[in-house]
Amino acid sequence: MAKCSSIILGLFGLVLFMQRGEAATFTVGGSKGWSVPSDNSAVYNQWAEKMRFQIGDSLLFVYQTSDSVLQVSKEDFTNCNTNSPIAKFSDGHTDFKFSKSGPYYFISGNKDNCNKNEKLVVIVLADRTTKTTSPPSPVAPSPAPVVDQQPPAASPPAPNATVVSPAPSAEADQPRNGATSVALTFGSVGALVGATLLLAF
Repeated sequence: MAKCSSIILGLFGLVLFMQRGEAATFTVGGSKGWSVPSDNSAVYNQWAEKMRFQIGDSLLFVYQTSDSVLQVSKEDFTNCNTNSPIAKFSDGHTDFKFSKSGPYYFISGNKDNCNKNEKLVVIVLADRTTKTTSPPSPVAPSPAPVVDQQPPAASPPAPNATVVSPAPSAEADQPRNGATSVALTFGSVGALVGATLLLAF
């Protein structure tokens, strides 16, 4: 009975492990919220460097309505330029969802606050879960060699002659479609066996 429940738990754990994680919401500044750091250090960037942000995740900015959050370019981030934001939020409770990978720059709408390090840069990782492959581009076949119909006159071979062999076929270098499926099947079976063994002991 114990072995059966271990197997069931192992399968359940494997299913949970194989599912893609849900999007996460990160609260900027924690319980203090989005405000000027008390020691004017780059605490927001230090925090962001320790995190792994994915497409679909969100940043939650909680702040006083006398402040605001601006999404800006890298140059405006560096210079604390509040004049031309990409987006402006001033509701005191902003939920910003990442729609693509790459860097995102945020500063306070109050230039003095920005100069005191109320600013944040976040790097969103690329989505590696969906792999798309494009079909190989067609390769024109090489022309057939010209063959003389009459036997050549007997002549001695040229010194240091080079032998030219035909070009390899484009099909020989391409993997078969089932190769990926077989590798994934063996990987899944290996993960299942490993999880079951781990829970059995």
